[in-house]
Amino acid sequence: MCGRTCLTLDPDQVICACKYPPHNEVKDKKEIKQEFVTPEWRAEFNLGRHYHASYNIAPTDITPVIVSAAHFSEAKDQQSARVVMPMMWGMIPAWHKGDYRKHGLTTNNCRLEHLMDSKLYRGPFKRGQRCVVVCEGFYEWQTTKPAKPSDREAYLVYAPQESDVKIYDKSTWSPANVKLLRMAGLFDVWQDESGDKMYSYSIITFQSSKIMSWMHYRMPAILETEQQMNDWLNFKHVSDSQALAALRPATALEWHRVGKLVNNSRNKSDECNKPFELGAKPEKPKGMLAWLTGSKPQQQKQKHKSTSTVKEQPQQNTNIDAIKRSPTSPHAQNAAKRPRCDIIKTGESADITVKAEPADC
Repeated sequence: MCGRTCLTLDPDQVICACKYPPHNEVKDKKEIKQEFVTPEWRAEFNLGRHYHASYNIAPTDITPVIVSAAHFSEAKDQQSARVVMPMMWGMIPAWHKGDYRKHGLTTNNCRLEHLMDSKLYRGPFKRGQRCVVVCEGFYEWQTTKPAKPSDREAYLVYAPQESDVKIYDKSTWSPANVKLLRMAGLFDVWQDESGDKMYSYSIITFQSSKIMSWMHYRMPAILETEQQMNDWLNFKHVSDSQALAALRPATALEWHRVGKLVNNSRNKSDECNKPFELGAKPEKPKGMLAWLTGSKPQQQKQKHKSTSTVKEQPQQNTNIDAIKRSPTSPHAQNAAKRPRCDIIKTGESADITVKAEPADC
């Protein structure tokens, strides 16, 4: 399963990190070339929405996705070329009418087991609309241990890096030497009533292998090699069955535990991807949540304060007691008609109960 990712690079940095070797270099391993191709950044209108780098990307956000350039050009030299374009995470059903955000389906992940049986995913797959979602890592919550969702441990999972690279510390790497995580996906194009297009995608998942089964029972289809990338993207020359064969469990992954700050998708702080031991702390609750979570100490404080006030009332009313001793005082006569209140303690740490007795007649 994949429900949150991290990508903190700007568009120019993304295409730098997505450089790829020419196709003939991948095909012929004997041929060694140092030149890498920089993919084109293809900006789409996407109903006015844009990609924003973030430490905490959630479904419905816009993120960069790699696709074959052959989707936009018939030129032969473009059939193996790649372009990077922003798309919304969470495929919009092509048949949906109205507000694209209100189709009512959860489409951030596509189960590989049901891909060919799905009304939503079968069409895009048969049309060759295969894509690769890139990120610095994805967040996963451990579900193999019994715990409430809010108490589950969260982890950042990412591709193995060079020894001196710390994925959570951008001062230790650059777009040129970082290894982005590449996940297989499917995309589709939805049009509103005005004909404006929105590109959207889903990440393909399958049952976890041993490398991640201790954490979660599902994992994304990660493309580790350039050959896997080519087989998945090159829909013009790679058949559906060959493309599916490229989807296999990852053999090498790294991860570290992160704090609960990432639990809330509104938290975009750079503390989200920091290791737990470095002290990433959850954001203080606000509004009603703050009242609910912080009400007990405040209520106890107020209870203690009100109890003290009740106990001190006899001392504060000494003037009235003095007046009561004068039988001729009108205040004494009125006081005799009012009920007398006694303070009764119902338990050692219980609340103070005020018991009213009727006036003597």
